[in-house]
This record gives sequence, C-alpha cells and structure tokens, in this order.
Amino acid sequence: MKQKSKKKRIKLLKFGRDFEPDERVILRDYLAIERTRLANERTLLSYIRSSLYLLLGAIAFFQLKEFINFKYLALTALVFSALFFIIGIYRFLLLKRSLKRVYYRSEEMIRNKD
Repeated sequence: MKQKSKKKRIKLLKFGRDFEPDERVILRDYLAIERTRLANERTLLSYIRSSLYLLLGAIAFFQLKEFINFKYLALTALVFSALFFIIGIYRFLLLKRSLKRVYYRSEEMIRNKD
C-alpha cells in the first residue's frame, strides 16, 4: 500500500511536464529545455501578478467616489488587467507548444541518424 501512494506522489510532482527524458537525448539539451520550461512558468506567473495588481488598482480607483475622472482610470486598469492576463496565457501556451515541437524534432533527428 505504501508503494501505491509513493507512485501517486511522483505522478503529482510530474504534473505539467509534457515529455520524458530519452536515453538518446543529451542531458545538456534536456536540462536546457527544463530551464526554458521553468522560465516560461515564471513569466506566466509574472503576467498573472501584474494583472492582479492592475485589478486591485482598478478596484481602489472605483472606491474613490469623489473623483469622477478616476472612474476612467479604473476602467483603463481593468482593460489592461484582462489584456495582461490573456497575453500571458497566450505566450505561455505558444512557447510550451514550441518547446514540445523542438524536443520531439530533436528526438526524430537522433532516431534518423541511428
């Protein structure tokens, strides 16, 4: 029973990885792909963080009832918040797809050489 729970934990830790290292792929290349994948995740999180900061700023500007002009600033912050969020997710998915393509293309090239 302990072995089953250990396998489940290992599966959960690998969440988000789309490819497994192959014996034929050089370790240096695999590590470079992993570094790029982690940098991609950090970039996504920074886009989300920026989007949330803009959202909080918009909410704060909406709370200021005395200044009518701040309502337009709040709407602008809301638009940019949504825009940052969408751009961040789009760029994350684009690079993730590109990494998969590069990794599998390098695997095919190695197989063709053999």
